[in-house]
Amino acid sequence: MANRINLNQTSYHGAGAIEEIANEAKAHGFKKAFVCSDPDLVKFHVTSKVTDILEKNGLAYELYSDIKPNPTIENVQHGVQAFKNSGADYLIAIGGGSSMDTSKAIGIIIANPEFEDVRSLEGTAPTKKPCVPIIAVPTTAGTAAEVTINYVITDVERKRKFVCVDPHDMPIIAVIDPEMMSSMPKGLTASTGMDALTHAIEGYTTKAAWEMTDMFHLKAIELISKSLRGAVENTKEGREGMALGQYIAGMGFSNVGLGIAHSMAHTLGAVYDTPHGVACAMMLPIVMEYNQECTGEKYREIARAMGVKGVDEMSQDEYRKAAIEAVKKLSVDVGIPTKLEAIKEEDLQFLAESAHADACAPGNPKDASVEDLKDLFRKIM
Repeated sequence: MANRINLNQTSYHGAGAIEEIANEAKAHGFKKAFVCSDPDLVKFHVTSKVTDILEKNGLAYELYSDIKPNPTIENVQHGVQAFKNSGADYLIAIGGGSSMDTSKAIGIIIANPEFEDVRSLEGTAPTKKPCVPIIAVPTTAGTAAEVTINYVITDVERKRKFVCVDPHDMPIIAVIDPEMMSSMPKGLTASTGMDALTHAIEGYTTKAAWEMTDMFHLKAIELISKSLRGAVENTKEGREGMALGQYIAGMGFSNVGLGIAHSMAHTLGAVYDTPHGVACAMMLPIVMEYNQECTGEKYREIARAMGVKGVDEMSQDEYRKAAIEAVKKLSVDVGIPTKLEAIKEEDLQFLAESAHADACAPGNPKDASVEDLKDLFRKIM
């Protein structure tokens, strides 16, 4: 079977990269942008860093800021109508996963209106046309949605999140400018950074992993482990390292999938509104312990990439434990909690069934039953 790699047509990296947005809009002949950005980014003048460039270059746009954390079916449908009313011909997504996921869903439905119910996009929907062109500008170093073929929508009525996997939703241009991330608060930087680490580790150990994606994931683990603490303290080096590391993780996992740390995190977000990165960080070391027997020598390389010394002299049990401990320490160092008090015993069956049905679950290196997942959820109670 052939291994497939999907990446952006073009990506820009480094301080000041957002200046390239105007050049790309002109080169593509775009007429009007539908700028999707969440209200806080508008309020704190992060979005205006991009819209000022559009105005300076005489490029028309309409700002759409009805973006919610964990975007819902209703949010997407409202955005689709607003896009139709705007007369825009491309999207600029500015923000974290919420802005990116909303933009992807809008763009897909505009191009493929037969999926306007949104629910039918779950999984690998048979869309026929590429989405409306998207220029993606991340403001968090975590989701890597600017380089993935994935987006996640919350079904409020059914209390679940569903993952959509579609090569047609890939932004054509990604602009990864660490200066766009410098105003993010410590807690958000920490949680999104741990989401990125979870992407890298799950992508490295997933059933579909292969040599090219292993290369991406190991470099991402190294960069994130070296940079996240500094990024939380808002150092220039930390922000730059995280901006690159999370993108490289996205280059990998988008093409090979994830595992049950993500399927469980999606469920926690849908039921308790737990921030996605926090949920990932809590589940990752627990899931790593569960998976370790199915990972061969990979935990040795994870430990090495995270800066653990002497891994070549360690036994298999020792380097596996060292990798898990390194993840735990990084999570604690950046202030992530280890327990979620909201979970109740009576919720476990629903949580486990939802996680088992999630699109990320089949990629886990070790198959997990509903009962296994209930036991894993108990470990963060």
